[in-house]
Amino acid sequence: MATRGIPQLKKLCIRYCEVGGSSSAVRDYLAASPHLLNFATDNPHVSIVVKPRNGHHPYVEGQYVTGQSKQICVKNTDQKRIREVFDMLKNSSGRKITRLGGLAVRGDCLSVQGVWTPMLDLGESEFDIKVVE
Repeated sequence: MATRGIPQLKKLCIRYCEVGGSSSAVRDYLAASPHLLNFATDNPHVSIVVKPRNGHHPYVEGQYVTGQSKQICVKNTDQKRIREVFDMLKNSSGRKITRLGGLAVRGDCLSVQGVWTPMLDLGESEFDIKVVE
């Protein structure tokens, strides 16, 4: 995602275990999938770092221009999910989610127009409109 034309994702770090079963899809993705090369050529502003981290579950971490980072665990997933995680990190801004406003808007009185009922049919009615000057 770009804010004012500046892509927000700066660095994408892939951490996985070289022997663990939960990292098998990540190892297959790195070895055989052309998607990583296509992602790197389509997004030259993103530096991609691949580091083994033995004895731990795999995750993908996105670091953003704002200094924020997001980690998404990809243990026991398939290659399609890894592609979705890459795209999701690329398309997010890196900002924390904040709640806008406050309480929901609630009124104490009923609608000025009255309560709607399905029996109300005004399609065939004629209205007398008088202009008062």
